[in-house]
Amino acid sequence: MNKGVRVGIAGYGIVGKRRHTCINDTDGIEVVAVCDQNAPTATSLTAGVKFHSDYQALLKEDLDAIFVCMSNDMTAVVTIAALESGRHVFCEKPPARTMEELAQVVIAERAHPDLKLMYGFNHRYHESVGDALRIVKSKELGEVVSLRGVYGKSQLLTFEQPGWRTRRDIAGGGVLLDQGIHMVDLIRLLGGEFNEINSYVSNGHWGYDVEDNAYALMRGPTGVIAMVTSSATQWRHQFSLEITLSKGSLVLGGILSGSKSYGSETLTVVTANPSNDRGDPREQMTKYNEDVSWMAEVGAFHRIVTSDLPVDSGSSEDAIRTLALVYKIYYQDEDWRNRFKIANPQGILNELGVR
Repeated sequence: MNKGVRVGIAGYGIVGKRRHTCINDTDGIEVVAVCDQNAPTATSLTAGVKFHSDYQALLKEDLDAIFVCMSNDMTAVVTIAALESGRHVFCEKPPARTMEELAQVVIAERAHPDLKLMYGFNHRYHESVGDALRIVKSKELGEVVSLRGVYGKSQLLTFEQPGWRTRRDIAGGGVLLDQGIHMVDLIRLLGGEFNEINSYVSNGHWGYDVEDNAYALMRGPTGVIAMVTSSATQWRHQFSLEITLSKGSLVLGGILSGSKSYGSETLTVVTANPSNDRGDPREQMTKYNEDVSWMAEVGAFHRIVTSDLPVDSGSSEDAIRTLALVYKIYYQDEDWRNRFKIANPQGILNELGVR
């Protein structure tokens, strides 16, 4: 592609505007037009950027790529429309409300193998996560034994989030699908796949028809164990992920975010000393002072599009596997499964040939 990448942003709320800022700060890519149900204020759009009230009008513009930043009920619909119109797509999480919706996206992507589809699993691009992943891959601390993750906030709606997030018909799910999906994705990234799941899911506190707490205990085919807590009753907001390895451990604590409510972002590297084990091994902590994840993600998408590279992180396969794991957690709670008629997601994975 000789010219700069011309981008349209579908959905111009908090996330769409943040993506716009990152695009403006990235060479070789520019926002040409945006769409949203609500008209922007006179000062919120860069000069020369067109505004449309619906995504169909946006897709009539001369665009190379679409950033999909819409409500969950529109995510799959707009992604498919963009692919079918010949545009590359960057789509925010969650990738769809349901496995069935995401399966249709994967089918559309496979029909357009020349196009790139990348999903915004933003936490993968935090520096602490990148450093932890490099250590895991290097094997310097041995093999992964287990993972324990907690990601929680104090309500389902925080930080001026829109009310549709509490409605199953629009959102598809609650705290696990909205926020906990990041933790599920990181556990897959660092610990591999998981095929045995036990879970408990509830909406007993806030009383919406989406979950406000989900707990899972999972085991993978190699014996790696993972525990996940995703909560909307975590009064002190928390992000923590501990990876235990055969020669030490990695502790991710806090995550830099716009709310600044999850504390300092740190990575603690713990080196085991079996010859002198007193339960207090050597530790080295790194503190990260800047959230580079949003810029890094946009930069990665730009390189993938302009250099015709494969999507190696945040691909549609990552999306389908991560969403499947979320839905396996839903499915394995019998009461939750029966109340909301949740099908076994493994069937869709089999249909798509994802093993």
